[in-house]
Amino acid sequence: MTPRTNPQMEQWYPAEFPWYVLIGWISVAILVFAALYLAFDVMYAVDAHERAVVLRFGKFRPPVVEPGLRFKIPIVDRVIKVGIAENSLRLPFGVALRSESADEDVTLMLTGDLNAASVEWTVQWKVEQPEKFVFRFYHPEDPQYGERVIRTVAESVMNQLVGDYSIDEVLTEKRSEIANLAREATQRILDSYDCGVIIRDLQMQRIRPPSRVRPAFEEVNASLQRREQLENEAKKERNQKLPIALAERDKLIREAEGYAQRRRAEAQGEIAALLAQYRQYQKAPEETRRRLYLEAMEEVLGRVQFQIIVDAQLKQGVLPLLQLSTEGNR
Repeated sequence: MTPRTNPQMEQWYPAEFPWYVLIGWISVAILVFAALYLAFDVMYAVDAHERAVVLRFGKFRPPVVEPGLRFKIPIVDRVIKVGIAENSLRLPFGVALRSESADEDVTLMLTGDLNAASVEWTVQWKVEQPEKFVFRFYHPEDPQYGERVIRTVAESVMNQLVGDYSIDEVLTEKRSEIANLAREATQRILDSYDCGVIIRDLQMQRIRPPSRVRPAFEEVNASLQRREQLENEAKKERNQKLPIALAERDKLIREAEGYAQRRRAEAQGEIAALLAQYRQYQKAPEETRRRLYLEAMEEVLGRVQFQIIVDAQLKQGVLPLLQLSTEGNR
């Protein structure tokens, strides 16, 4: 029994077509394709702003790969590239993409005295340990997963801190303090995740009252600035007058101390003189009494301008005529 033949098949493929040749070429093509794939898969390049984490059978193979042309085992090794450049986040999320009125709805936060404030800030962050970042925040289907986690942490921290201060403190002198505390708190939470991310800086951008009450707050700020100006002027005047007053006080104190020392020395000298006179008086009472009398009379008479001398030989009872109007009786 002879097999049936198809005339069309015989037209395209002769009865003696070399099928083994076609199979050989297909095998060669597959081998070439596999070789090219392995050749391209064995090499990879790491840019200057990247670091590569190599996973061998899903396990981290240290160290972290530095920039340059590198090699790996095809199929066995998996290379994950992580950017280490500094990233900046403008928060709250979506502020730059909205209008000003919409921004205010996103940025409003409740302060400690139950007022509302529009708060905007920026966060600079960087991956310091790529191997930890890969195992914590890397998702192939969501490249922005790590950034979203950092944004959520920063927003929750800022809402909590703003709620601990009054509206006046948030708008004026406590801005830098809030920024420092927010950076430290955000870093602590990320450290607890062990994700290899470091917060480089956190800066407060715009802190404003809501638009509906902004005119009143501007008046309050103007009054606060005026108060601060008056306080500075008062401090300046005090700093000018205080040294003068202190110098005058020291001068008066020194003068009083000098007067006290002088009076004390005079009193001590007078006491010493009286004691010396008393000792002399004890040795010769009569002579001392007479000397004291003569010295006292000398002192008294020394201050008399006119003196009248009466002769001791005049008889008693006879009143001499004293010519007071003449110059010779002086």
